[in-house]
Amino acid sequence: MLYAIMGEDRENSLEARLANRPAHLERIHALRDEGRLVLAGPHPAIDCEDPGPAGFTGSLIVAEFPSLEAARAWAEADPYAQAGVFHKVTVKPFMKVLP
Repeated sequence: MLYAIMGEDRENSLEARLANRPAHLERIHALRDEGRLVLAGPHPAIDCEDPGPAGFTGSLIVAEFPSLEAARAWAEADPYAQAGVFHKVTVKPFMKVLP
């Protein structure tokens, strides 16, 4: 089943986000390479593709996991979560309808 993993950044998280980005992306690429990733990306803090020092307010990942527990465990082990980039992480089942 698909699950949406929504991380909400804490204030002033940009430095920690940038420092942990390579490890975070490595895990995302693993999901992609396994054919389990639907989409992934950050939420810019401003209406701009490159928010610069404004940073980001969070991230969204939609991927396939065998269970809600497995999706939660994956999210908890994410480098952004481990480094305190996120102050809140929500994991929910997701049904892709379109396209």
